[in-house]
Amino acid sequence: MSALTTPRTSHSAPGVISRRAAARIAGVGYVLLFGLAIFANFMVLEGLVVDGDATTTVANLTASMGMFRLGLVAFLIIDVVIAWALFVVLREVHRDLALLAAWSRLVYTVFLGVALVYFFQVIALLTDAGIGAAMGPDAIGAQVMLALGSFDAAWLVGLTVFGVHLVLLGVLLIRGQLVPRVLGVLLIVAGVAYVADTLAHALLPDYAAVANAFLVAVALPSMIGEGWLGL
Repeated sequence: MSALTTPRTSHSAPGVISRRAAARIAGVGYVLLFGLAIFANFMVLEGLVVDGDATTTVANLTASMGMFRLGLVAFLIIDVVIAWALFVVLREVHRDLALLAAWSRLVYTVFLGVALVYFFQVIALLTDAGIGAAMGPDAIGAQVMLALGSFDAAWLVGLTVFGVHLVLLGVLLIRGQLVPRVLGVLLIVAGVAYVADTLAHALLPDYAAVANAFLVAVALPSMIGEGWLGL
Protein backbone atom coordinates (compact mmCIF):
# COMPACT_ATOMS: atom_id res chain seq x y z
CA MET A 1 0.00 0.00 0.00
CA SER A 2 1.36 3.43 -0.96
CA ALA A 3 1.95 6.30 1.41
CA LEU A 4 -0.85 8.15 -0.37
CA THR A 5 -3.51 5.65 0.59
CA THR A 6 -2.27 4.91 4.11
CA PRO A 7 -3.89 7.25 6.64
CA ARG A 8 -1.78 8.52 9.50
CA THR A 9 -4.69 8.19 11.86
CA SER A 10 -7.86 6.17 11.82
CA HIS A 11 -10.06 9.27 11.65
CA SER A 12 -9.61 12.58 9.86
CA ALA A 13 -9.90 15.70 11.96
CA PRO A 14 -13.20 17.55 11.52
CA GLY A 15 -13.04 19.96 8.61
CA VAL A 16 -9.79 18.46 7.24
CA ILE A 17 -9.92 16.75 3.88
CA SER A 18 -8.04 13.46 3.58
CA ARG A 19 -5.06 13.03 1.30
CA ARG A 20 -6.91 10.36 -0.63
CA ALA A 21 -9.87 12.65 -1.31
CA ALA A 22 -7.53 15.49 -2.29
CA ALA A 23 -5.64 13.13 -4.61
CA ARG A 24 -8.90 12.20 -6.34
CA ILE A 25 -9.80 15.88 -6.77
CA ALA A 26 -6.35 16.65 -8.16
CA GLY A 27 -6.54 13.65 -10.49
CA VAL A 28 -9.95 14.55 -11.88
CA GLY A 29 -8.85 18.18 -12.24
CA TYR A 30 -5.67 17.16 -14.05
CA VAL A 31 -7.52 14.92 -16.51
CA LEU A 32 -10.04 17.70 -17.27
CA LEU A 33 -7.27 20.28 -17.57
CA PHE A 34 -5.31 18.00 -19.87
CA GLY A 35 -8.22 17.72 -22.29
CA LEU A 36 -9.04 21.44 -22.11
CA ALA A 37 -5.40 22.40 -22.68
CA ILE A 38 -5.23 20.25 -25.81
CA PHE A 39 -8.42 21.89 -27.09
CA ALA A 40 -7.30 25.45 -26.28
CA ASN A 41 -3.76 25.01 -27.61
CA PHE A 42 -4.11 22.84 -30.68
CA MET A 43 -7.69 23.34 -31.86
CA VAL A 44 -8.06 27.04 -31.05
CA LEU A 45 -4.61 28.68 -31.13
CA GLU A 46 -2.85 26.36 -33.58
CA GLY A 47 -6.00 25.83 -35.62
CA LEU A 48 -7.09 29.45 -36.02
CA VAL A 49 -3.97 31.60 -35.72
CA VAL A 50 -1.58 31.72 -38.69
CA ASP A 51 1.77 33.27 -37.80
CA GLY A 52 2.62 36.27 -39.96
CA ASP A 53 -0.72 36.24 -41.78
CA ALA A 54 -3.12 38.75 -40.23
CA THR A 55 -5.71 38.47 -43.02
CA THR A 56 -6.11 34.69 -42.71
CA THR A 57 -6.02 34.83 -38.90
CA VAL A 58 -8.76 37.48 -38.76
CA ALA A 59 -10.87 35.49 -41.24
CA ASN A 60 -10.43 32.28 -39.18
CA LEU A 61 -11.27 33.99 -35.91
CA THR A 62 -14.28 35.80 -37.34
CA ALA A 63 -15.66 32.57 -38.78
CA SER A 64 -14.99 30.61 -35.56
CA MET A 65 -15.60 33.19 -32.85
CA GLY A 66 -17.59 30.69 -30.78
CA MET A 67 -14.63 28.28 -30.71
CA PHE A 68 -12.28 31.15 -29.82
CA ARG A 69 -14.52 32.09 -26.87
CA LEU A 70 -14.57 28.45 -25.73
CA GLY A 71 -10.78 28.44 -25.91
CA LEU A 72 -10.71 31.44 -23.59
CA VAL A 73 -12.94 29.62 -21.08
CA ALA A 74 -10.80 26.47 -21.37
CA PHE A 75 -7.72 28.45 -20.39
CA LEU A 76 -9.46 29.97 -17.37
CA ILE A 77 -10.56 27.06 -15.21
CA ILE A 78 -9.33 24.38 -12.80
CA ASP A 79 -5.69 25.33 -11.97
CA VAL A 80 -6.48 26.87 -8.56
CA VAL A 81 -8.29 23.73 -7.41
CA ILE A 82 -5.41 21.52 -8.55
CA ALA A 83 -2.87 23.70 -6.70
CA TRP A 84 -4.87 23.38 -3.47
CA ALA A 85 -5.47 19.63 -3.81
CA LEU A 86 -1.81 18.89 -4.56
CA PHE A 87 -0.79 20.89 -1.49
CA VAL A 88 -3.09 18.75 0.67
CA VAL A 89 -1.59 15.58 -0.81
CA LEU A 90 2.04 16.70 -0.50
CA ARG A 91 2.15 18.74 2.70
CA GLU A 92 3.01 15.67 4.78
CA VAL A 93 6.03 15.00 2.55
CA HIS A 94 7.53 18.47 3.07
CA ARG A 95 5.16 21.29 4.01
CA ASP A 96 7.40 24.18 2.94
CA LEU A 97 8.18 22.72 -0.49
CA ALA A 98 4.53 21.76 -0.97
CA LEU A 99 3.49 25.32 -0.17
CA LEU A 100 6.09 26.69 -2.60
CA ALA A 101 4.83 24.31 -5.29
CA ALA A 102 1.25 25.45 -4.72
CA TRP A 103 2.19 29.13 -4.80
CA SER A 104 4.24 28.72 -7.97
CA ARG A 105 1.24 27.15 -9.71
CA LEU A 106 -0.99 29.98 -8.48
CA VAL A 107 1.50 32.58 -9.75
CA TYR A 108 1.41 30.84 -13.13
CA THR A 109 -2.39 31.02 -13.04
CA VAL A 110 -2.20 34.78 -12.40
CA PHE A 111 0.09 35.23 -15.42
CA LEU A 112 -2.33 33.19 -17.54
CA GLY A 113 -5.22 35.33 -16.32
CA VAL A 114 -3.35 38.49 -17.31
CA ALA A 115 -2.51 36.97 -20.69
CA LEU A 116 -6.19 36.23 -21.33
CA VAL A 117 -6.95 39.95 -21.21
CA TYR A 118 -5.54 39.99 -24.74
CA PHE A 119 -8.11 37.38 -25.82
CA PHE A 120 -10.84 39.78 -24.70
CA GLN A 121 -9.09 42.50 -26.70
CA VAL A 122 -9.16 40.29 -29.81
CA ILE A 123 -12.89 39.66 -29.31
CA ALA A 124 -13.55 43.39 -29.00
CA LEU A 125 -11.50 44.17 -32.10
CA LEU A 126 -13.41 41.64 -34.19
CA THR A 127 -16.95 42.12 -32.87
CA ASP A 128 -17.26 45.83 -32.04
CA ALA A 129 -18.62 47.58 -35.14
CA GLY A 130 -17.50 50.98 -33.86
CA ILE A 131 -13.89 49.86 -33.53
CA GLY A 132 -14.00 48.29 -36.97
CA ALA A 133 -15.36 51.43 -38.59
CA ALA A 134 -12.82 53.66 -36.86
CA MET A 135 -9.71 51.57 -37.56
CA GLY A 136 -10.26 49.79 -40.85
CA PRO A 137 -9.41 46.16 -41.73
CA ASP A 138 -5.63 46.56 -42.02
CA ALA A 139 -5.29 48.23 -38.62
CA ILE A 140 -7.67 45.68 -37.07
CA GLY A 141 -5.55 42.84 -38.42
CA ALA A 142 -2.35 44.39 -37.07
CA GLN A 143 -3.89 44.94 -33.65
CA VAL A 144 -5.25 41.39 -33.53
CA MET A 145 -1.81 39.94 -34.27
CA LEU A 146 -0.23 42.25 -31.70
CA ALA A 147 -2.77 41.16 -29.06
CA LEU A 148 -2.17 37.48 -29.83
CA GLY A 149 1.58 38.04 -29.62
CA SER A 150 1.16 39.77 -26.26
CA PHE A 151 -0.89 36.80 -25.04
CA ASP A 152 1.93 34.46 -26.05
CA ALA A 153 4.55 36.61 -24.31
CA ALA A 154 2.64 36.88 -21.02
CA TRP A 155 1.84 33.16 -21.06
CA LEU A 156 5.46 32.32 -21.82
CA VAL A 157 6.65 34.20 -18.73
CA GLY A 158 4.02 32.36 -16.67
CA LEU A 159 5.21 29.02 -18.02
CA THR A 160 8.61 29.71 -16.46
CA VAL A 161 6.97 29.69 -13.04
CA PHE A 162 4.93 26.65 -14.05
CA GLY A 163 8.21 24.91 -14.86
CA VAL A 164 9.40 25.60 -11.31
CA HIS A 165 6.12 24.12 -10.06
CA LEU A 166 6.67 20.91 -12.05
CA VAL A 167 10.24 20.54 -10.73
CA LEU A 168 9.02 20.91 -7.13
CA LEU A 169 6.12 18.56 -7.79
CA GLY A 170 8.43 15.90 -9.19
CA VAL A 171 10.83 16.22 -6.25
CA LEU A 172 7.98 15.95 -3.72
CA LEU A 173 6.41 12.94 -5.41
CA ILE A 174 9.77 11.12 -5.54
CA ARG A 175 10.60 12.07 -1.96
CA GLY A 176 7.22 10.88 -0.68
CA GLN A 177 7.35 7.69 -2.79
CA LEU A 178 3.81 8.44 -3.94
CA VAL A 179 4.34 7.52 -7.61
CA PRO A 180 6.85 5.52 -9.66
CA ARG A 181 10.19 7.33 -9.64
CA VAL A 182 10.23 7.65 -13.44
CA LEU A 183 7.04 9.74 -13.29
CA GLY A 184 8.65 12.19 -10.88
CA VAL A 185 11.70 12.41 -13.12
CA LEU A 186 9.50 13.11 -16.16
CA LEU A 187 7.86 16.01 -14.34
CA ILE A 188 11.25 17.44 -13.36
CA VAL A 189 12.49 17.16 -16.95
CA ALA A 190 9.32 18.87 -18.21
CA GLY A 191 9.75 21.68 -15.69
CA VAL A 192 13.36 22.29 -16.71
CA ALA A 193 12.30 22.26 -20.37
CA TYR A 194 9.66 24.95 -19.75
CA VAL A 195 12.23 27.22 -18.11
CA ALA A 196 14.80 26.55 -20.84
CA ASP A 197 12.23 27.33 -23.54
CA THR A 198 11.42 30.75 -22.07
CA LEU A 199 15.12 31.56 -21.72
CA ALA A 200 15.69 30.50 -25.32
CA HIS A 201 12.92 32.84 -26.48
CA ALA A 202 14.59 35.70 -24.62
CA LEU A 203 18.24 34.99 -25.44
CA LEU A 204 18.44 33.39 -28.88
CA PRO A 205 18.46 35.81 -31.83
CA ASP A 206 16.85 33.18 -34.10
CA TYR A 207 14.56 31.13 -31.86
CA ALA A 208 12.56 29.97 -34.89
CA ALA A 209 15.51 27.86 -36.00
CA VAL A 210 15.27 25.70 -32.86
CA ALA A 211 11.55 26.09 -32.17
CA ASN A 212 10.66 22.55 -33.23
CA ALA A 213 13.38 21.03 -31.05
CA PHE A 214 12.12 22.96 -28.03
CA LEU A 215 8.52 21.99 -28.81
CA VAL A 216 9.49 18.32 -28.63
CA ALA A 217 11.61 18.86 -25.51
CA VAL A 218 8.72 20.53 -23.72
CA ALA A 219 5.73 18.62 -25.07
CA LEU A 220 6.89 15.01 -24.72
CA PRO A 221 7.83 14.91 -21.00
CA SER A 222 5.01 17.31 -20.13
CA MET A 223 2.23 15.44 -21.91
CA ILE A 224 3.44 12.02 -20.78
CA GLY A 225 4.26 13.09 -17.22
CA GLU A 226 1.21 15.24 -16.50
CA GLY A 227 -1.16 12.89 -18.32
CA TRP A 228 0.21 9.92 -16.38
CA LEU A 229 0.01 11.82 -13.09
CA GLY A 230 -3.64 12.71 -13.69
CA LEU A 231 -4.58 9.16 -14.58
